[in-house]
Amino acid sequence: MERLAMWSVLVGILAACAMVGFALGRAEAADAQEPMLSHDVYFTLNDNSPAAKEKLVAACKKYLADHPGTVWFAAGPRAEEFQRDVNDRDYDVALHLVFKNKAAHDQYSVHPRHQQFIEENKENWKKVRVFDSYIGPFSHGDVPMPKEVKTPKAAKKTAKG
Repeated sequence: MERLAMWSVLVGILAACAMVGFALGRAEAADAQEPMLSHDVYFTLNDNSPAAKEKLVAACKKYLADHPGTVWFAAGPRAEEFQRDVNDRDYDVALHLVFKNKAAHDQYSVHPRHQQFIEENKENWKKVRVFDSYIGPFSHGDVPMPKEVKTPKAAKKTAKG
């Protein structure tokens, strides 16, 4: 009888562990399905000299890189050599950020470093255009995905080819 009671307790513990694992797995799956957020900002400057453009790019790197939840960061001047009819040339500097999710973007937008970036640079902004879009990690070419970003199984299959 004691043996049966011990087995019952053991089975109960295993069932509880399985339920907790199932719940954690569902939460992880929900995180994996949450889309990343691409935040692209295009600055047109009052003073668009090469020095002014480089100053803004340096400020982007100083204040906007390495925020929690950032998957990708890049900033740079417009590529002048691209002058096809389809090229939008109405900007001087581009900022590209991809966040793990909307919540990471929302934290970034109110962060003191982001606010300081705005305060220190806004006087030279003639126009600022912001493009936010939800994206999935389907292909990153030769750029490896950061380990903290969870990729849905279907996207992993697509990314591998």
